[in-house]
Formats: sequence, structure tokens, C-alpha cells
Amino acid sequence: MPSELAMAALDLCHADVEARQTLPADLASPPGRDKEHLLSFVDGDCEATVEEHFDFYRDPYRRGYAAPDGPRLHVSEKKDDVQYPSPDETVKINDRVQTLLTRLCAVIGQGLRYPNRCPLESIYRIYGQLPEPRMLHLTWQWRNRLLKIMGTPRKRDTESMLRYFALVGDVKNAGLTLRRSQWNFALAFATKYVARVSTQEMDAALRLWKEMERDAGIMGNDVTFNILFDVAAKAGNFTLADMIYREMEHRGIEFNRFHHISLIHYFGLRLDSDGIRAAYREMVESGEMVDTVALNCVISGLLRCGEESAAEQTYQRMKQGHLLVADIPHKDYMMNKVVTKVLMMFARISKQHPQLQKSLQGRLHLVPDLHTYKLLVDHYAIKLGNLPKVAQYLDEMKHLKIPIDATIFLSLLKGFYMHGGFAGSDWSQQRLEGVLSALYQAHDEHARGFRIDRWLVIWALRAVKKCSSDEELVKTFDLMSQRWDIKPDREPFMHAIFENILYNRDLRSSRGKWDEAPRRRSDIPGL
Repeated sequence: MPSELAMAALDLCHADVEARQTLPADLASPPGRDKEHLLSFVDGDCEATVEEHFDFYRDPYRRGYAAPDGPRLHVSEKKDDVQYPSPDETVKINDRVQTLLTRLCAVIGQGLRYPNRCPLESIYRIYGQLPEPRMLHLTWQWRNRLLKIMGTPRKRDTESMLRYFALVGDVKNAGLTLRRSQWNFALAFATKYVARVSTQEMDAALRLWKEMERDAGIMGNDVTFNILFDVAAKAGNFTLADMIYREMEHRGIEFNRFHHISLIHYFGLRLDSDGIRAAYREMVESGEMVDTVALNCVISGLLRCGEESAAEQTYQRMKQGHLLVADIPHKDYMMNKVVTKVLMMFARISKQHPQLQKSLQGRLHLVPDLHTYKLLVDHYAIKLGNLPKVAQYLDEMKHLKIPIDATIFLSLLKGFYMHGGFAGSDWSQQRLEGVLSALYQAHDEHARGFRIDRWLVIWALRAVKKCSSDEELVKTFDLMSQRWDIKPDREPFMHAIFENILYNRDLRSSRGKWDEAPRRRSDIPGL
């Protein structure tokens, strides 16, 4: 028996047929649904096919113009390229622009002489007030000075990188060329603007290297390869680092102190203590000047390899050398740059005159510095949790008159968070309160040279939460907020971090459980 639904459909069809029979002949049947009828819905004649239209867009010359081949960035050391424009070849300017240029040249000159007195932001702000094209208002000498000072900031971060690449863009748009050293600045920015190097920074460096050698036709020098080797090693791509090392040997690029120190660091990352010793021995035998920086790199690698006794032995020998020096001047950013240049000059002299090598090396003081103690405190506080050893190093810092730094406090606070918070721990609440009191005192006495940034605040709050009470946590946050060096627009972020720590939401997943298996889409309602 047919269903009721089928019977209703048949009745509807019969009714439609009867209705059509009562209509006029021209309306009884719809017009044919052929191609002509369907095409009539869209007006206009079009004889071309889709493929022909694709060809039209693929070939720019058929559209009446070629694809823009805008200004490309070129790297050149040719005299005609480097020394352009001369004072007579710069663009014509009015009195207002001349005033800006005078101010810009003055701050660039001051910044090169006294880097601490002239922030790079002010230099870039004045430069940005010049009319387009900005670079053509500067002579080639001042362009080189501008790129040099902006390419060698005290710290390579995102802001300084963006400023420098904006200048590189202006050079390109003005049709000017970069020198190889200026391109190396860009390469260094692409790899060192972040604290931890990843494959992203490594890929950026390789792309810049490719543009430099293949597109611009300028071969990389020792600085270029040192940057590439360093970023490959820090990114963990040891195969690439080995290839770069072999390419350096193939091209006959002579190793300098930067390469030797990078090689020591490379073997440290590979946890190869014998490789560290071999690289250090090669540095010594090559005639390079060995200083505290090289020995700090050795200590860092040995600690990473778990050879604390060997690192301690190196440190003790450095400390013995300190007794021979009555007063070691405090090094700053400019002093470090000058010392590095002097060391490289000493190395060149000793290689040309080997009889002078021993005398020049004897003038260097192989003594522990702040970075030495930062490495030791960081290892024994965070990794091993050995508070007596940490206290020993802090006492020796004080004895050797090495001023304490915020990074030392950061390592201590991480140690309290990692190893405190339970009965019988050396990292107790009382000792934490003493560390925080010393931190406040150090900041109050040296406010300009002792910055309390966001990470110092965050780890202080985490340590107090772990080792003390919520009341102490609130008190610590209030005291920190009175002293921190954090921009006002970032303060809401700090308050949010404080609330997460206070309510046990810190260092957790969005659902508050690290060990919870990720849910599948099918387990989520509505998906």
C-alpha cells in the first residue's frame, strides 16, 4: 500500500496538470532551459575564454605596463657608491631643514663620543623630521656615522632593530648602497634582537646572507661568518654550524678572537667538555689574547657540561690573579668596546712579532668580573640549589669590591622559587626577606644604575608566594611598585601577573592543570 505522503504527492501532480490544461497555449509550458536562455540572464558579449583572461593578468606587458621593479638594496664597497652624495650633490634645502640637519649632525657626533649621554631615540626622532627622501639630505660621511651609531646600540632589542631596518629602507628607497659593515649590522640585528635564538632568527640570517652574496655580489667577511656560526650554534642547528665552519676554512677566512670564543661556546652547547678545552687551547696557540671574556666562556661551558670542579679550578686561578691588581677600573659599555679593539690589535701585533706575544699577554688581567659571578651564582642557585656555595661567591664579590647587579638578585630569587617553600630548606622565608631587603637597599642607593625590571618583580613575587604568605606577597608587590622601572602602559600587565600569582594561576595552562590531556574537538560541546 502506498504511503499517505506518496498519495498526497500524486494528487498534487494531477492538480498541476489540470491547471496547465486550462492556461493559454503560450503560458502552458515554461520556455526551454537551454544555454541561450541561461546566458540571457547576464548582459554583455564576451568572446574571450577564462584561460585567455588568466594569460592577460599573468603577462603585465599585455596590460600596458610592466610590473614595478622598485629600488633594490645594493651592497657595495666601490668608491663612487660609498662616497655619494658629496656636499654639492645633496638635495636643495631651506632654512628649516638646514636647522634640523645641524641638530642631527650635532647629536650624532655627541652620541659617537659619549654614548651614555645621547639616547638613540632622540637621534632617530630628529632624523624622522627630515623631508623625504631623508638620506639624500645627508652627505655620505654623516650617513655612515648615522648607520654606525644606530647599528651599534648598547642592547640589541626589537626597538633598535626596527629603527635600523627603517634606516636601511630609506637607503634603499633613495637609491644608495650599503657597505659590508652596515649589512653585517643588519645581520647582527636579525639574530640578536631576542634573548633566545630560535630557527626563525637563524632563517632570517641565512636570507640576509643570501641577499648579500648572491643578489648584491658581496662576499661575507670574518664578521659575517662569526654571526652566522654563532646564531646556528645558539639555535641548536649544529649541522649548519659545522657547515659554516667548513665554509670559513674553505674560503681561507682567518679566525679572530670572536671566532675562537664562539667555538668555545659552541662546544659548551654540545655538552662537549673536551671540545671546550680543545677550542681554548687552539685560541691560545693561535696567538690570540686571552682575557676574562674567554675564561668566562670556558666556565660557562664547563658548568653546562656538569664539570663544576673544573669550572671552580678556572675560577680560583682567575681569583689569584686579582691579588696582583690593586684596583681594577669599572668597565662600562664604551670601555668594553675599546678593550676589545685593543685586544684584537695586540693579537695582530703578536702574530707579526711573536717575541712580543708574552709581553702583551702579561699586560692583561685575567680576573673574575661581574659576569663570572653571574655564571657561578646562576648555576649553584638555580640548578643545584647550593645556598652555602652561593653565599661564598657573594662574600668573595664583596671582598673583591665587585658591585652587585640586579641579575645576581634575579638568580637568587629564582633559587628561592626552585628550592624553597618546605620545612628544613636552606632557602627559607627569613633568608628571602634578607635578600629582598638588600635588593631594596641596592636600588635606593644606586637608583640610576640598578634597574628593577618586570622579570625581577615577577620572580620576587613567585619566590615570596612559594616561601611565605599571601600577606607578605601583597606587601612585596607594594614595595616593588614604589621602586620598579616599568613604563606606565605596562603596569596593568604587572597587576595582572600579581593577581595570577596571588590566586595560584601563575605558570599554569588555561584550565589550570599542566597534566591534563588536551581535549579533542569532538569532546567540546557544539563542535
